[in-house]
Amino acid sequence: MSDTAKSMAATARAQIDPWVDDLTIGQVLSAAASRYPEREALVFPATGFRCTYAEYDRLVEQASRGLLSLGVRADDHVAVWATNWPQWPVLQLASARIGAVLVTVNPAYRPQELAYVLRQADVRALFLIDRFKTSDYFDMLRTACPELAESEPGQLESGRFPELRWVVSFTDRPDEGMITWEAMLRRGEEIEERLLRECSESLLPSDPINLQYTSGTTGFPKGALLSHRNLLLNAYHIGQGLRLTGEDRVCVPVPFYHCFGCVLGTLGTLVARATMLVPGEYFEPATTLECIERERATVIYGVPTMFIAQLEDTTFPERDLSSLRTGIMAGSTCPVEVMNRVIDDMGARGILVAYGLTEASPGVTISGVDDPVETRVETIGRPLPGVEVKVVDGEGNALPDGEQGELCTRGHNVMLGYYKMPEATAEAIDEEGWLHTGDLAVRDESGFYRITGRIKDMIIRGGENVYPREIEEILYTHPKIVEAQVVGVPDARLGEEICAWIKLQEGQSATEDEIRDFCRQRLAHFKVPRHMMFVEEFPETVTGKIQKFKMREEAVARLGLRPTKGA
Repeated sequence: MSDTAKSMAATARAQIDPWVDDLTIGQVLSAAASRYPEREALVFPATGFRCTYAEYDRLVEQASRGLLSLGVRADDHVAVWATNWPQWPVLQLASARIGAVLVTVNPAYRPQELAYVLRQADVRALFLIDRFKTSDYFDMLRTACPELAESEPGQLESGRFPELRWVVSFTDRPDEGMITWEAMLRRGEEIEERLLRECSESLLPSDPINLQYTSGTTGFPKGALLSHRNLLLNAYHIGQGLRLTGEDRVCVPVPFYHCFGCVLGTLGTLVARATMLVPGEYFEPATTLECIERERATVIYGVPTMFIAQLEDTTFPERDLSSLRTGIMAGSTCPVEVMNRVIDDMGARGILVAYGLTEASPGVTISGVDDPVETRVETIGRPLPGVEVKVVDGEGNALPDGEQGELCTRGHNVMLGYYKMPEATAEAIDEEGWLHTGDLAVRDESGFYRITGRIKDMIIRGGENVYPREIEEILYTHPKIVEAQVVGVPDARLGEEICAWIKLQEGQSATEDEIRDFCRQRLAHFKVPRHMMFVEEFPETVTGKIQKFKMREEAVARLGLRPTKGA
């Protein structure tokens, strides 16, 4: 057998029998630290933080003991509300090592949104930074939980958040009622190694380990509960698609709170025993380009808007990006011209497109490095190994190639369910285990899938999922507004933007800036409507049901926007 044939056979065996199957996240880190102790694991160039796999393992062990010192145990919920700080992945792996469930909170959340997650997720300990840009996290937490200021650390009692006891600051300047990260680590020195070992050894790969909040079709955001196995197999198979090895250096400018960052980023690099490069605590095109150049990154992650920003950055022409070979572009539709420039100008010739959703851990399909560029742009690739995909009609019947229907998926990627939402879980996952994505798709005769639209009215703005009803609920609290509806409209840069249709109380007047300022105080910045239309009525059916598709069409026409194709 030739070397090439042997390599192909080994790859095929690996796809069928992933080495991470039946392991926990803590075991995967221990294995990496034991086998490659001196290899760089994490690099944060902006702060100068670097650590090898052996050091990473020690940091995670210290943090694991720290969590135990706070009384956190398996199945307890630990939330993190922060941008991309070095403590973030350490906390992620530390909570996994003792079996606590990490609840990832969007750094753009405002007090009302934070309060919803803390309460719905039964959070026991919250980890956070002090501020980011104009956002004062301590102040917002005081607004959501005023009892904290009067509490001793670890003794918080709040009727609104009955499970919450500890608040830990990543910074060395805690607010009232908090302790610092370093103080937690010092507390952990008193924890016996035996207790940590017993916690780790009691865990199963099927145990829940992550709670990711995602917008749905009804109600407020739902928490998708994901297991060790969900996340590790997804990270493994995506890494196999990229052909990641321990020699790769993966640039991860995407946020950790999102599946893209904390599955394909932190866990994807861990499973491959590669090096994760984090340019900064948030995305900046020049900083990302500098990281790629100076750290000799071989892989780059991002949503289309991130790649566009890098290509248009004034420093781009002078950059040496020759180290790049591949990457992932995901989150929204990829324009063919952007893909071509990433390949030709950035040099990432193996750049891939992936499709997924939080409820699928997140990957469902991925293109191949050898697929033609047109295929990588016009389709979302083929299913990951071990993942089934089908297209069904409204009755749930599988459709033949070429016919449009809802894309469904089944396999190791499907979430355990929505936390404390059995009815929503039953709506999303049918009796045969198929997760219904709400996306419309078509499969071609070669087995490639193409997204053609969405059943859900969710808006995807620059890779962020935005649920219209959440914005509508806020708009309805404005004293001048009698009715409000929100739809997505096409945007050349972000894929979609938010358009609010507003009907004012009789005799009232309001400006767009007035409504936006109202929203900014209550919603994350990416949920604030860019476009507004003050109307007297809404398009409705004869039974009075709002026709959002007509609203979108009229908004596109009235605003002079250019319709987009597909999803």
